[in-house]
Amino acid sequence: MRVSSSPAARYAERLDLPWWLWLGGFAVAGLLATEIWMGASGVRAWLPFVLLLPACLASLLWLGRIRVAVDDGELRVDDARLPARFVADVIPLDAAGRREVLGVGADPLAFVIQRPWIPGAVQVVLDDPADPTPFWVVSTRRPVKLAEALLAARDAAHTGRNTADTGQDPADTGQDTTHTDQDAAHTGQDTTHTDQDAAHTGQDAAHTGQDAAHTDQDAADTGQDAAHTGHD
Repeated sequence: MRVSSSPAARYAERLDLPWWLWLGGFAVAGLLATEIWMGASGVRAWLPFVLLLPACLASLLWLGRIRVAVDDGELRVDDARLPARFVADVIPLDAAGRREVLGVGADPLAFVIQRPWIPGAVQVVLDDPADPTPFWVVSTRRPVKLAEALLAARDAAHTGRNTADTGQDPADTGQDTTHTDQDAAHTGQDTTHTDQDAAHTGQDAAHTGQDAAHTDQDAADTGQDAAHTGHD
């Protein structure tokens, strides 16, 4: 059975024990304490009850400790956390569907939190290449409600990521434009430097020509001096 997401993305549930398990647990503890007592006097008359009844209470509380919640964009099952953005699909399961998923053909890599006294569950299919876990199976008394909450959290996470990506694109475009303007400015500076180098080269050539002209003039003057000396 498939469900559609809804705007409400919060969900909380405790997988506590039903009343008949509490009654059965204390009945067993009481019978065991009575068997140890067997009408004896002294310490045996009260110690079994003092030890076994509190132990039964602690055990029952521990069995019903698991909490399932969808909040802050993630699925929380006891101390396990699953970000909603990695959820591909959520399938509500009844008792028969849970037995089929966890039966003979069950995937050994699946993450499973189930309580036998709760018939319903959800199968959370993952979309995380870095995680080898194919799916989670989590017991719940309200499979459809949990599936709707988790799908809504997933959609909200995807919407947030798309919004962030959309906001990042103009920033990247602005950076590219800035880099293009900087490259154009650098190109203009290089052209200016090239023109300055060409001007300096022209000035050097002019100076060289002037030096050559001065050298020729000096040679002519030397020739005239030599001619005058010959006439004398």
